[in-house]
Amino acid sequence: MEKAKDAVLEFNKERDWDQFHSPENLAKSIAIESGELLECFQWNSHFDKDKVVGELADVVNYSILLADKLGVDLETIVLDKLEVTRKKYPVEKCKGVSSKYTEL
Repeated sequence: MEKAKDAVLEFNKERDWDQFHSPENLAKSIAIESGELLECFQWNSHFDKDKVVGELADVVNYSILLADKLGVDLETIVLDKLEVTRKKYPVEKCKGVSSKYTEL
């Protein structure tokens, strides 16, 4: 993801948009773009893959910007969270089960 991260940050820098990117604004943008992603599936399970991919990219782009603003490495925080989640959902209890960890 380093190439993508560098490209997103450079795109942002070229346009001097960092001034608008407070953590709060970036979090709002992630939520807004997530809503647009969900809208692709609003009325049924049929979807336009290109639209879904475009909205997913917007969510990821804003996530890259927020991670940078917070001074955290996305790969590190994803792997750290995966380790926490791995403990909540041990394979022997949850394989093939969609229940929340509190119900396992």
